Amino acid sequence: MRVYVPLTLPGLAEVHKAGELGPAPLRAYAVTPGLREWYVSDDIEELEYAALNRAAAASLRLLAADAAAPRRRVVVALDVDVDDKAATATPGVDEATLGQVSLAAAVRLTVAAAVHVDADDADEDVAAAAQALAAADGGDADAQFIVDGAEDHELLWFGVQEIPGLLK
Repeated sequence: MRVYVPLTLPGLAEVHKAGELGPAPLRAYAVTPGLREWYVSDDIEELEYAALNRAAAASLRLLAADAAAPRRRVVVALDVDVDDKAATATPGVDEATLGQVSLAAAVRLTVAAAVHVDADDADEDVAAAAQALAAADGGDADAQFIVDGAEDHELLWFGVQEIPGLLK
């Protein structure tokens, strides 16, 4: 199962130092039945991309809560062999919880498949989106447009061995 864990760069530094993502329960995103129904696709690559984007949106929320964090969304992609008890989908199918799962145990960083991080040119849009998030949540259409602007930036792919370079 491919699972996407939202972080910030300081969170990634902590994970790198500890060698694991945790503590449990760990919020992540994956291809869940609710996400399949919402996205209406059988293409697993499209569905995984949708789950990655859900995790990127959650990373933006983490940035909005941490003004000191560099304005880059971070998502760690894990290939984990988990059973139904170890990863449970968040109940409900509202947009806020689509694709959300809870991992019942910490996960070693060695099972990470990749790290996805915004490029330098996304900083300004991601910063504006983090600042506009509360207003967008309140129904402000202009603020939602700003938040959507961050989603226009594709996250870059990095191997796990490249984490030290991302933290400089």
